[in-house]
Amino acid sequence: MENTKRTVTCGELRKADVGKSVILNGWVSRSRDLGGLVFIQLRDRYGITQVMVGDGASDEVKKIASSLKSEYCIAVAGTVAARSEKDINPSMATGEIEVEAKEIEIFTTSQELPFSIEEVRQKDGTIVLPNEDLRLKYRYLDLRREPMQKNIILRSQVTFATREYLTSKGFLEIETPTFIKSTPEGARDYLVPSRVHPGKFYSLPQSPQLYKQLLMVSGFDKYFQIARCYRDEDARGDRQPEFTQIDMEMSFTNREEVLETTEGLMQHIFKKTLNYDLPAKFDRIAWEDAFDLYGSDKPDLRFDLKMQDAAFMANLSDFNAFKAGAAASGKEIERHKRSGLKALVVKNVADKYSRKMIEALESVAKINHAKGLAWMKVVSAVVEPVETTTGIAFEGGISKFFAGKESEICTKLGAEKNDLLLFVSDEKWQTACVALGAVRKQLGKDLNLYDPKDEFHFAWIIDFPYFAWNEDENHWETEHHMFTLPQKKYWDTLESDPGAVKGDLYDLVLNGYELASGSMRINDPALQERIFEIVGYSRERAEKAFGFLVQAFKFGAPPHGGIAPGLDRLVMLMRHEESIHEVIAFPKNNLAASSLDDSPSEVEQSQLDELHIAVTEREK
Repeated sequence: MENTKRTVTCGELRKADVGKSVILNGWVSRSRDLGGLVFIQLRDRYGITQVMVGDGASDEVKKIASSLKSEYCIAVAGTVAARSEKDINPSMATGEIEVEAKEIEIFTTSQELPFSIEEVRQKDGTIVLPNEDLRLKYRYLDLRREPMQKNIILRSQVTFATREYLTSKGFLEIETPTFIKSTPEGARDYLVPSRVHPGKFYSLPQSPQLYKQLLMVSGFDKYFQIARCYRDEDARGDRQPEFTQIDMEMSFTNREEVLETTEGLMQHIFKKTLNYDLPAKFDRIAWEDAFDLYGSDKPDLRFDLKMQDAAFMANLSDFNAFKAGAAASGKEIERHKRSGLKALVVKNVADKYSRKMIEALESVAKINHAKGLAWMKVVSAVVEPVETTTGIAFEGGISKFFAGKESEICTKLGAEKNDLLLFVSDEKWQTACVALGAVRKQLGKDLNLYDPKDEFHFAWIIDFPYFAWNEDENHWETEHHMFTLPQKKYWDTLESDPGAVKGDLYDLVLNGYELASGSMRINDPALQERIFEIVGYSRERAEKAFGFLVQAFKFGAPPHGGIAPGLDRLVMLMRHEESIHEVIAFPKNNLAASSLDDSPSEVEQSQLDELHIAVTEREK
């Protein structure tokens, strides 16, 4: 072929293009040689076009077409033709046409593939994926698969929509340093040795937190960055050692404006990329209420199954396990004024749940540190010779302890015939909440209480505790970070009652995942030093780690606050994936390693010598 550059993509030809001469470039998705006819499915990231090599083609073109194998990279020149009515493929965007090949050129051939690029399904419709390590080793092939192409394309669109929205609202995109001072807190830092400063190290940023606050001091009142961040922590399905966040900060603002700005951003992203309309306002739920009602500070609100306080039941029987939860009196219960006896009323499923199925739910509760899962079913009463006035009874589980109390319990819990009642009791309120919350989450999946492919429910979690008591180390520590602003009504009692302090901070959750965390920030150096003292940071340690930030606050720091939605996690949820591996072009595996390029890897001794580093073997 004299000219091989494509004139159209493999996804754009339609019936209106019939008769046009075109050149296509792409990969052979599949090829069928039917003797006198060869049909080729040619693929690029825009779609698939069927190429037909028939009687009108030259012998050379027929020979080349017969030699084609999967993933050969080729060019095709030909004429667009209409398919016959019976050959139209409605599942393809280009299914009404095909290209009659006049010339074919093979750019490159392909070895036998380690796995199929084409979608493989079991008889039940389940998609069969190759082993993940194999997919990551040959990621460039994995990225040719249509689902992966859609994921990466959406990620690009989300990034563009972010820049589009925030720029329209007056935000400036400003880069912050990648090599920074190590300030160990939270996750471990990735350290980078300095050749020109022997024995000293840079740190890769866990977030741009300190620098974006300095930008506020500098007078740039609206900042954002598509920021690369690094944390040396154990990898999970929704975590990576290197990740990307939409980092934002604003001056002369308050919590409500930050929340409204973030809501507007999400509305724009979802409308622009998915044509999905989010509500104008997201739910706002206090941290304690989130745990009390849903058992989590990142609740899945796609289904309305709320937990209830069942402390009243402790006085209705001598079932001792309930008495312990209802009468719990530790610091945690006093702090939250809630009981450790929680109930779930699962509507109209009692006849569907066998003992074995309930035992599976109990396993979920125990994994989350509950001592057990108590239960009973609401059934029709069979009383002879006279029917009871309520017509209900309890059956199974702990029902014998509450015989005769059916009416009171059902009235207070809102239970009816054929409901399943589930209970967790623990001396610790939060333990009871988390355990029954995990059961709630499992019920949502088991009972199909939501559509996992067509629903997005955002919510704000607010009014978090500022401090948490570290029992192992016997001191207070911050729930989020030390630069969060305590709510003003607690400033006078910070030192005398740290456990009661609420922070002016907020998390954005989506479908049971934490999507973003943010807060209003401290801008008063005296207040910042008080926080350092409460969490046990000596003046010397605070000065060494954060002195440059506190010093900046002494030069007229404005009130400011911000937030940082996780880009990887956002796209994962928008694509209904279960791992951020699926929306990152080249992720690390769960051991924070890359099977593609075998990193991390050993380096030459000369490189170590230049960095004044000696590698020693640990004793086993």
